[in-house]
Amino acid sequence: MALLVHLLACAFGLGSWLAVNGLWVELPLVVQVLPEGWGLPSYLTVIIQLANLGPLLVTLMHKLRPGRLNEAAVIYAVLVVGAVACVLLASFWRVTTVVGGAPRSTAFFIITFFLALVDCTSSVTFLPFMARLPAVYVTTYFIGEGLSGFVPGLVALVQGVGMATCVNVTRNATQNHTGGGGGDSSWPVQTQYLPPLFPPEVFFYFLAAMMCVSLAAFFALTRVPHESFELTTTAGPEDVMLDRPAPSASTGLDNPGLETDEADAGSLPHHDNKQISRVAATVDAATNSGLSAAQLGFIYLLVVAVNSATNGFLPSVQTYSCMPYGNLAYHLSTSLAAVANPVACVLAMFLPNRSLVFLGAMGVLGTGFASYNMAMAALSPCPLLHDSAVGVAIIVLSWVFFTGTFSYVKVMAGVILRDHSHSALVWCGAAAQTGSLVGSVTMFPLVNTYRLFTSGDYCTTVCPL
Repeated sequence: MALLVHLLACAFGLGSWLAVNGLWVELPLVVQVLPEGWGLPSYLTVIIQLANLGPLLVTLMHKLRPGRLNEAAVIYAVLVVGAVACVLLASFWRVTTVVGGAPRSTAFFIITFFLALVDCTSSVTFLPFMARLPAVYVTTYFIGEGLSGFVPGLVALVQGVGMATCVNVTRNATQNHTGGGGGDSSWPVQTQYLPPLFPPEVFFYFLAAMMCVSLAAFFALTRVPHESFELTTTAGPEDVMLDRPAPSASTGLDNPGLETDEADAGSLPHHDNKQISRVAATVDAATNSGLSAAQLGFIYLLVVAVNSATNGFLPSVQTYSCMPYGNLAYHLSTSLAAVANPVACVLAMFLPNRSLVFLGAMGVLGTGFASYNMAMAALSPCPLLHDSAVGVAIIVLSWVFFTGTFSYVKVMAGVILRDHSHSALVWCGAAAQTGSLVGSVTMFPLVNTYRLFTSGDYCTTVCPL
């Protein structure tokens, strides 16, 4: 039964950022149709951050009316809206309207807002719900969250998103002009995108199906009896269902080291020593004594910094940093980076390190990779080693290690805060969204107003030696 709960937690986490991650990997096809072209990513980052209205309302509700918010009901609503929005996206994503004298992807933007509202709100609802389960399942949830990027990326690879070839078009044009003789001998080429295996509409329906899988997993999780967990309780039949206001969220029932959020939480029931030892193996003794204000502040600052990079600064410029190296480099960087996320979560499960010094060092290491990616975007369309296989390998590995290191930091921060208190996880989600907002709002004017970044085309760009 424990394996079943792990699978359910993983499937539940799959729905956390599935829709937004799906939009990112489908961009090479979408930008060929929508009028914004490759400027679309910067628009998406701003729209996604406007959706922070959801997390803001949830956080304020927790702060102003603690204990009144029914998290299970909110999660049901979030997943249902996500599934419906994916279906609507499949039907209306091509619809445009004229705004300010120019065509705009209004339908795509509006539906994207609701998808982002779903995913952003998951940051402050899914994790607090997982706090009701033993700590080991929180790591499994993060693996599912990582798969929310890997699964769409894998499907997009099968679909053949954005695959292109360099085609010489000068010969035909010259022959048509001269009647088959003489003409221009410069022989320039242009990029020609290959047709995908299936259209974006099918991909968006697939996202809707995955949201339904996550919804079903959450429904099953709320029906799993406490006896199925590694730490069983002596609760009566009325406390078996997790969609009730679970004592574990406020008393630390499923984790003896969990601090309470309410002074009158009551005492813990007696447990068998063997059962306690199972959970104690997953909880570092240092965290059981609680975290100081300075330590909490450092963790929240780390969460803000990491999410500002992974959800704001870098996504806006990934195309600028990778496309000059060719479509293969772009696809490998997006797909392998999506793989790095769940791999980092698995490492966090088997090789956990709760040392704040270590997590800070990992943050600095990830910042180094992020800086390289940003520098290559700034140098586009002629970044370092753009015409060599070494350059392709470096940019791909840089994106993979950037994603992997920061994913590990996010997972361990979540696990540490989970063991501290229920409200700590809520504020962790708020910190994550704050960082994402700062990153995207900063990058939007740099990309679209000041145009500091120039897109590169592997086939047509000619760089000085």
